[in-house]
Amino acid sequence: MFLRQRSAQAENFDQLARRQSETLLAFRDLDRLNAVFRHSDPFRVTLPRWLGPARCERLEILDLGAGTARLGQRLTAWAGQRGWRWRFTNLDLNRYALELGAAPRAVSGSALALPFENGSFDLVIASQMTHHLATEALVAHLREAWRVTRDAVLLCDLHRNGGLYVLVWLLGRFLCAHSPTCADALISVRRGFRIGEWHAAARAAGLTEARVWLYWGARIVLQARKHGQTANASSATCPPADGLCSSQSRK
Repeated sequence: MFLRQRSAQAENFDQLARRQSETLLAFRDLDRLNAVFRHSDPFRVTLPRWLGPARCERLEILDLGAGTARLGQRLTAWAGQRGWRWRFTNLDLNRYALELGAAPRAVSGSALALPFENGSFDLVIASQMTHHLATEALVAHLREAWRVTRDAVLLCDLHRNGGLYVLVWLLGRFLCAHSPTCADALISVRRGFRIGEWHAAARAAGLTEARVWLYWGARIVLQARKHGQTANASSATCPPADGLCSSQSRK
């Protein structure tokens, strides 16, 4: 069956030693793709309903695999329009990408060994980062995110399926047809996860109350809160009236 298994093929983005000019062009293409796919939407939709407006008034947030920190910038501006103060710390292995973003509180480091004390942040997020990891590293990634948050974890990544693969291929013809980023985008889908894979990893990492669901069928979302708050927030996690996510069956 097509895409039944995760691909282990490496992406160009995983080559930290490539020239800075290539990195600059790659992140420009990536930012364009992220804008088209509205990569900030799952966070804007989920966080106020899940955490509640009062909790969202002030958040210290760690973004894993932040790249140029564009996601944090967009979410900070969006939160500011609502009178909320969200302050981001941006972590990425690629030091040059962080320099390109010129964001404050930029930290070069690995999502598998976070250089922070336990409970350093209110919220830990990641967008389109987790698929860069090997399957066997997924549990360590979730465990580290859980360790450094004092409240919540919200991860979003690509859902491995044929429909998304075709959509990315078509959009890539228009947005980055001759760019390595276009090839990377297709590899990213093949490296994506399924709901059951994230459920199993979450249990192994100790996130026993984590919820995993699909956002418009294209992205897989994992959310978990400490102190038993995840289970109590079920009505806010996946609002069927908005048609934003699928059944939470373990596919």
